[in-house]
Amino acid sequence: VGPTGAHPMGTDELGRDTLARVIHGAQISLEIGVVAVLISCALGLILGLASAYYGRWTDAILMRSVDIMFAFPALVFAILMAATLGPSVKDEMITIGIIFAPAFARVAHSSTLAVLEQPFVEAARALGASNARIIRRELLPNIAGPMIAVTTVYVSAAILIEAGLSFLGLGVQPPQASWGNMLSEAQTYMQLAWWMAVFPGLGIAIAVLGFNFLGDGLRDLLDPRSRKRG
Repeated sequence: VGPTGAHPMGTDELGRDTLARVIHGAQISLEIGVVAVLISCALGLILGLASAYYGRWTDAILMRSVDIMFAFPALVFAILMAATLGPSVKDEMITIGIIFAPAFARVAHSSTLAVLEQPFVEAARALGASNARIIRRELLPNIAGPMIAVTTVYVSAAILIEAGLSFLGLGVQPPQASWGNMLSEAQTYMQLAWWMAVFPGLGIAIAVLGFNFLGDGLRDLLDPRSRKRG
């Protein structure tokens, strides 16, 4: 049934309300996107900060490992990992978290190198501060800005990856609703029931654009150089 007063977004082939399923799919997609990116941020922060701070062999090994992971297309790597781990919400979070960890490692690495050149780090070392104290008191607060900004941007990328995996049957499984598997179910009925594909697609588009705009705003807010250019 198409959009009506009782069902503003229509119903699917089984008579289920599309609006209710889109809202539930939003909850699932946002949960997976946010948790996966937090996993990526934690892994990337550890790798990037450790490689930049300790340098030498640590830097070479960790950053070359990151480069190798960058060589694989994100969606292809996600499909391989999802097929290995299995189709579940938990495994999907872990899969996406590992995929985006190299990007966060690069941001953490470059930001840490920039902060290490500042005089206050040398002053802390001269005063005999331990490595743990320097990392906790001097480095982490000063690289938090770039990490927060990139986190919001990658939530949108995580939502797209989740939708792609669910569309292929490697993510959230029916009858649990996600935007990806709703699109997969709708492809059979595109000519007869356009609303089944349009509204989940709009949900993905709005979420991705929203997080991208949020990331751009945070980057401008947290980066003084971008404010000066503006």
